[in-house]
Amino acid sequence: MASSIKPFYFFLLPMLLSFSAKAQTHKNITLGSSLSAHHNDNSSWVSPSGDFAFGFQQIENDGFLLAICFNKISEKTVVWSANRNELVQKGSKLDLTTDGQLVLYDSDHAQIWSAPAGSGVSYAAMLDTGNFVLATNDSVNVWEIKL
Repeated sequence: MASSIKPFYFFLLPMLLSFSAKAQTHKNITLGSSLSAHHNDNSSWVSPSGDFAFGFQQIENDGFLLAICFNKISEKTVVWSANRNELVQKGSKLDLTTDGQLVLYDSDHAQIWSAPAGSGVSYAAMLDTGNFVLATNDSVNVWEIKL
């Protein structure tokens, strides 16, 4: 009886491992993290699968969008943008502050945009669905860009 059960476990184990790997749909971005806009360095936070990226995309010679893009294609396709009508310059910065605010500053450190997240944010995450979230310790989304 015991010998017939062992092969079943060896069959079941790889299946369980693959399910647990698929359940991991995000990597936490810690409070205090930031991104900066620089030429030829599209600074971004990437989803675990690598399909989506949230960050700066250079649009013009000296203009950047804060955007979510398809990340695995050579010509990055923007699917969402915070500042589509107001490009920022090299040196602009996105801060996920230590108190959980997501704020976009231009190169002169003037605030251009912020996410209306409220309080209780513990981390941010770029999900494999293409959504970007600010969430609590209990994984409750306080604010979300939903595609």
